[in-house]
Amino acid sequence: MRINKKKFIYLISPNKIYPQFYQDLKKVLHTGKVALFQLRLKKYSLKQKIVIGNRIQRICKLNNVKFIVNDDPKLSKTLNADGCHLGQKDMDIKNARKIIGNKIIGVTCHNSIKLAKAAIKENADYIAFGAFFSTKTKKIKFKADIKILSKIKKLTKTPIVTIGGINFDNYKKLLLNNANLLAISSYVWNNKKYKPLETIEKIK
Repeated sequence: MRINKKKFIYLISPNKIYPQFYQDLKKVLHTGKVALFQLRLKKYSLKQKIVIGNRIQRICKLNNVKFIVNDDPKLSKTLNADGCHLGQKDMDIKNARKIIGNKIIGVTCHNSIKLAKAAIKENADYIAFGAFFSTKTKKIKFKADIKILSKIKKLTKTPIVTIGGINFDNYKKLLLNNANLLAISSYVWNNKKYKPLETIEKIK
């Protein structure tokens, strides 16, 4: 997976699709800063995910953003998405490849060099680490620190995604320390101070 330095945001969907969401998404993706968008909806039925996913994918295509489905290679194939993100409890890369073929597969590696090496060996297209900072999006079981990024950079050219509590105060620290992509969700969608577009515009 090739990385464009101007596109350093990996945007994850809000937990709940609110009425204004699609309009906000169009504006945010139009900024040209988002490389990938991940559909991550835990509380929706498969039918709802397909309807929502189709709408999001159209917006992604118009803005040249890769559309990724979380946890579910079969749904990724159904939506003809650009790829799939796998957690450690999900299907392994080998089996996911059988379903979605030669598309983007990213893997959660938490804070583990060992998990990263396994993902690299299986030809993951990107490896994700975190949480780097405290986050309200989900409970933190694994805490990652900046040191792991330089260790991983020495091992591989595989793009590195960082996740967990990323905001205006800390994002530059990650970019300056070998992170290729910043995965952000609630800071964009649930920011009490700024609208989604304003939030993305402030991350430069």
